[in-house]
Amino acid sequence: MIKMTTVNEVYQKSPDVIFRRVADEYILVPIRQKVVDLRSIYTLNEVSAFIWELIDGKKSISEISDKIIEEFNVEPLQAESDIREILLQLETLSLIQKVDV
Repeated sequence: MIKMTTVNEVYQKSPDVIFRRVADEYILVPIRQKVVDLRSIYTLNEVSAFIWELIDGKKSISEISDKIIEEFNVEPLQAESDIREILLQLETLSLIQKVDV
């Protein structure tokens, strides 16, 4: 079971995922044993792709939220809510995992 995130938590990307921008679309492609799983390609919107690029195993949710607020001019509560939702989806799909800090 995945627990609720806190603003100090840090996530890292799975090494088994490739991120690409194709035309105006952002996609995540899981790879397993050097084979692309075409049944599991995920499309990201602009905000989700921006968050994906900020996930580096070092930045906290709070730091990512600050960048979202700056880039997209949204309210802090909205940014945090969106980030939590996106992180939950990515974690559920095993595309990211929490880092012990």
